[in-house]
Amino acid sequence: MGIQVTALSPAIGGVVEGIHLSQPITEEVKQFLEQALVEHQVLFFRNQPLTPAEHYRFAKHFGDLHIHPIYPNVPEQPEILILDTERNDLRDNALWHTDVSFSATPPLGSILSAKKIPPVGGDTLWASGTAAYAALSPAIQQLLTGLTAQHDIAKSFPADRFATNPEERSRFEAALKKNPPVTHPVVRTHPISGLPALFVNEGFTTRINELSDSESQALLAFLFQHSQRPDFTVRWRWQKDDVAFWDNRVTFHYAIDDYRPQHRVMQRATVNGDKPYYPKK
Repeated sequence: MGIQVTALSPAIGGVVEGIHLSQPITEEVKQFLEQALVEHQVLFFRNQPLTPAEHYRFAKHFGDLHIHPIYPNVPEQPEILILDTERNDLRDNALWHTDVSFSATPPLGSILSAKKIPPVGGDTLWASGTAAYAALSPAIQQLLTGLTAQHDIAKSFPADRFATNPEERSRFEAALKKNPPVTHPVVRTHPISGLPALFVNEGFTTRINELSDSESQALLAFLFQHSQRPDFTVRWRWQKDDVAFWDNRVTFHYAIDDYRPQHRVMQRATVNGDKPYYPKK
C-alpha cells in the first residue's frame, strides 16, 4: 500500500503518510487505518484538503455518522459540524473532554479537518485513557472497578452560552430533551484491544454514582488530574488542511484557546460508537 505510520510518543499519536484522504479507499486501507487507530489512538495526516463531501465519504467508511445537537453544520452535508470561533462559543473545547460522552452510545471516533489556522497557537492535546489507567496502582484500579459515572450535556453546553436567543433556545431545549444525563462505567473496555481505559472527563462527567458528593468530587478531581499527565499525551501543532482521526473510546483532548482574536475554523465528522462496558474480570 505504501502507507507508513510514525509514532509520536510511546503512549499515543502517529503520523500517517502515503495516503490521500480525498480519494476513495480500499477495504485493505480501511482495515490498516482501523488497526493503526487502535495502536496509536490518534492519527495525524498532513496536507489533506477535503471538501465536506470528501470528508463525509472518508468518515463513512468507519461507521454511521453523528449529527451534533447544538453546533452548526455544513448545510449540504449536515454530518460535518463547524467549529468556527467567529460563529461558536468554543470554551467547552478548551478543557479535557471526550466527544459526546453525554450519549448512551458515545462516538467511536472523530475526524477533524483544519480549514483556517492562526499563525501561532491553537494547538490540540490528546491523552490516552489506556495509558492513564495502566499507570494507576492496583489498589486504585480495584477501587474503580464497577463504579459508574453520570455524563451530562449541560455541563459543557449551559443555557447562558448556548440559548441566548429564541432560535438558540429552541435548539438547546430540544438537545437537552433528546440527551438526558446518562451513566457509563468509570473504566471501559476497548471493544477491539480489550484494554481497560479511564472513561471520565471534565467536559461532561458530573459525578460518580456510587459515592457521596464529596467522595465523588475528590475522586473525579484526582482522575482528571492524573489523566492529564504529560506521560500520556501528545501535542499537535496544526497546519492548514491537516486531519486528525482519534479513537474517542479511549482518549481525551483539549483544544488550547490561546490565539484570540485570531480566527480558527475546523470541520469535524463524528463516527457513531457503541455502549461502553466494564472491563472483563
